[in-house]
Amino acid sequence: MTPPSPLDRAAALLLVLLVALTTLVEWQVPAAVLPRALVAAAVVLLLAPRVRASRFAFVAVGAGLTLWTLAVTPDWQPVLARGLASAGFIGAFFCALATLRSIAQSSPAIAAAGRYLASQPPGRRYLALSLGGHMFSLLLSYGAIALLGGLATTAAALDSDPVVRGHRRRRMLLAIQRGFISTLPWSPLSFAMAITTVLIPGASWRDAVLPGLVSALILAGLGWALDTLFKPRLAVRPPPRPVEGTFASQTPLFGLLALLAVSVGGLHLLTGVRIVGVVMLVVPLISLGWALLQHRGAIGPPLRQFLFTDLPGYRGEIVLLMMAGYIGTLGAPLLVPILQRMGLDLGVMPPWLLLVALVWLVPVLGQLGMNPILGVTLIAPLIPAAESLGVSPAAVVTAICAGWAISGICSPFTATTILTGSFGGVSPLHVGLRWNGLFVLLLGVVLSLWALLYAFVLAPV
Repeated sequence: MTPPSPLDRAAALLLVLLVALTTLVEWQVPAAVLPRALVAAAVVLLLAPRVRASRFAFVAVGAGLTLWTLAVTPDWQPVLARGLASAGFIGAFFCALATLRSIAQSSPAIAAAGRYLASQPPGRRYLALSLGGHMFSLLLSYGAIALLGGLATTAAALDSDPVVRGHRRRRMLLAIQRGFISTLPWSPLSFAMAITTVLIPGASWRDAVLPGLVSALILAGLGWALDTLFKPRLAVRPPPRPVEGTFASQTPLFGLLALLAVSVGGLHLLTGVRIVGVVMLVVPLISLGWALLQHRGAIGPPLRQFLFTDLPGYRGEIVLLMMAGYIGTLGAPLLVPILQRMGLDLGVMPPWLLLVALVWLVPVLGQLGMNPILGVTLIAPLIPAAESLGVSPAAVVTAICAGWAISGICSPFTATTILTGSFGGVSPLHVGLRWNGLFVLLLGVVLSLWALLYAFVLAPV
């Protein structure tokens, strides 16, 4: 293995320090706030010169917003501090989850579980991959699409009939993508839930998880219903194939998810620390324990691989996500006077219309190239307090996370559609609008109705 460069070593150490400081901030250690902001700035400055132009553009926009803030905001220090806090939190949360993704991707047991799902017969393949993709995504995040998508395309390639091969590949990839997306409205490991509950005053994962689970069920159920309803009618059925492995191959996956649920949920209830703070403490510890078991205590090589190869290799994603949070946080107060001059005020909108708008706004911005993190961090500070709308903070979180999930299905600029399109041999725009077009429209309507039902009927203030 090529020795890591000094820049990669420095980046790895700064990212580890960022995770540690952010965890301390979440566990109510005020002394870590200023160092976390400084380390977040250092991480971006170190990684930015080595990312693609599309990622560096976010850094340039962030620099421009910083100068604008300095020029027009007399009390600019707390604004910049909030921007760096947002960037630091997002970068640390990504790196904490990356520990679990790294060890899970190298696990033979997880690969065997994936092969079992991908080899299911047509009658239950979509449901198996959708539910399996949901569970894999809790461990692997976007890596679930990469792992299961690779297995799906390999399985589909065995069909000699190009029509059958195309249908099978498309349906399998959509099941995996929708399985991943269904984690966004509820999982404490998803950026959608983690960031939205931080941005909405009074919101908590504990209050938002149940309506988020209903959103996930709507997403998964509607996807399965459409796949069943529009299942292709083939003149000649392909011959059956043997299933690789048994259901017992899912045992390690279920065990890890149970360990995560008990440790994260239990510690959250015992300590009262925000769920994101518990996640950033527990997930790296579980990943370390898993690595020790998988490598029989020889932790040195895989640890060096993660620190000095995997983490620096995520530089593009880290810079994009951190700068999206920074830009959104700085841009929101600068946007307020512009909206006022245009006569736009979210506070005068009827509450029901505002909630429906939140469901649709993130997907619309996604079509224009705006990252969901950037869109939500830009919009959230402009939303009136939930109490003034006559709804609970959980209702606002439910609407935003529903929109975030829809954006992940249809935006041609999100990692989910890009990965799905790469495995399917089509463009991300084709995935978002051709493969998922009807699904997105129906999903938007149903989730809008669900957001209103929850806010005004099931959980009124």
